[in-house]
Amino acid sequence: MQIIEVQFAPWDQTYFFQPVSQTGQELDLKEGDRVVVETSLGVDLGRVVNRGELNSLPTKLEEIKPVIRQADEQDRLKFLELNQNNNQLFKDCSNLIKQLGLEMKLVDVQTSFDNQRITFAFIADGRVDFRYLVKELIKKHHKVVRMQQIGVRDEAKLKGDTGPCGRPLCCRGFLKELGNVSTDYAKCQQVAGRGSDRLSGVCSRLKCCLRYEQPVYEELAKGFPEIGSSIKTRQGSGVVTTWYPLRGTVGVALKGQARQIEVEVGK
Repeated sequence: MQIIEVQFAPWDQTYFFQPVSQTGQELDLKEGDRVVVETSLGVDLGRVVNRGELNSLPTKLEEIKPVIRQADEQDRLKFLELNQNNNQLFKDCSNLIKQLGLEMKLVDVQTSFDNQRITFAFIADGRVDFRYLVKELIKKHHKVVRMQQIGVRDEAKLKGDTGPCGRPLCCRGFLKELGNVSTDYAKCQQVAGRGSDRLSGVCSRLKCCLRYEQPVYEELAKGFPEIGSSIKTRQGSGVVTTWYPLRGTVGVALKGQARQIEVEVGK
C-alpha cells in the first residue's frame, strides 16, 4: 500500500498519511504537492516530501489517516493570507523573549491552516522554561501557541543560501535526512587536517557533504590495509599511516627510514 510523508514546515518532522481522500478516492500525489490534512492538533496544510510502500515505513496502517483533499489554488492563497502577519508575530515574540531574558533564539513562526494555532520555532543550547512566554503570547493573540525547539542545521535549511562550494545548500535541496555527521568521516576522507573552519558549513556544524560522500569513500577503501598495520612494499616493510581512497593508495612509513611513501593498493 502506498503511503505519503507530509511536512508542515521546513524545520518540522514528517508525518505519514494515506494518499486517498476521506471519501476513499485515490489521489495521484507526488513530491511537492500540497495537501490539506487533519492532525491531532487540527487541520493544516502540508507538502508531500516522499511516497513509498507501507512495509518500508515504521508505523501501523490503523494509525495512518487519509488526507482531506489535495490543496488547490484557493487553499494555498488562504494559507498565505493567514501567514502574511508572521513578521509581526515574530517581532512580538522576540520582544517578549528579550523582556523575559530567555536564552533562546527565535527562528521562524507559522500559523496553521485552520487559524487556531501558532507555532514558534526556536534554537537554544539547553532546555528553556518558556511557560510564561507562552501564557503572554496566548493572551495577546488568542490562539493555541506551540514552541518548537529545532537545531542549528534546521535553521540553515530554512534560511541558508549557498555553501562554500558555491552551490545551494544540500539540506535545502535533495538531502532530506542527514543523521549524525562524525569527525571519523573527515579522517577517512583525508580532510581532517584542514581545520574546523574549513570543515564547517554555514550552520557552524560539520558539513553535510562529509556524510553524503562517506559511502563512496567506504566503497573505494574496501580491501585497504588497516591504518597502523604492517605491510610489505617494494621499498621494504612499513606501517600504514594514511588512506587515499580516491587515488586507490595508502601512505606507508618505512621501517628504519625517515620517510613515507605512497603505495597503490593491490600492487
